[in-house]
Amino acid sequence: MKKIIFLLIPAIGLMACNSIKNMSGKEKILTDSFGIDTPFRVLQTDNIDDSLFLRKKSIDLDVKGVASDKDWQRFIQRLKLTLSEESGVGIAAPQVGVGYNLFLFMRMDRPGNVVEVAINPRIINYSDETVCFERDGCLSVPGLSGNTKRHAWIDVEYYNEQGVLIKERLSGQSRESDFTGIIFQHEFDHLQGILFTDRLCEGAANLQRSK
Repeated sequence: MKKIIFLLIPAIGLMACNSIKNMSGKEKILTDSFGIDTPFRVLQTDNIDDSLFLRKKSIDLDVKGVASDKDWQRFIQRLKLTLSEESGVGIAAPQVGVGYNLFLFMRMDRPGNVVEVAINPRIINYSDETVCFERDGCLSVPGLSGNTKRHAWIDVEYYNEQGVLIKERLSGQSRESDFTGIIFQHEFDHLQGILFTDRLCEGAANLQRSK
């Protein structure tokens, strides 16, 4: 019996690795269903099935495989197009029905507000100080915005789409200048199945209709 278990362990490990690296059949069909110039449909909380999916935790990717995998590169390009078409500042893979730890976030702290890809992101440290960020909103929560409790700064680690590990501190709370750290926290929450409505500041009922 011990020998059988010993032989099964590598096989189970290989299966786990493949399940992390490769898209499922359903996700591959979703990614390949339209051309690269077609945005994804963004899941909405007022749809029951969409809402249930948005509450699921996502899983990690095999980072080394992303840069050379045509399916993932196609997915990233379509996700960037979706973000642009929706006029957002960030979007996570689960918001288009793909349950992996990947999101896009806009760099409000850099010229041109470039969009970066974050794969398997981690928040490894954060400030004790928190801020109540005004008018937080979400592409998946139609017509609503609210003030959310966020950390003033965060130390993060993530891989970009070329598989390069990035380590940096993100901060900023002003819509007029920089709120990159807020965007990262918002998108990171999506990978945990958390929505901005779960982070509302205590006190006033600040959830309101977006203009």
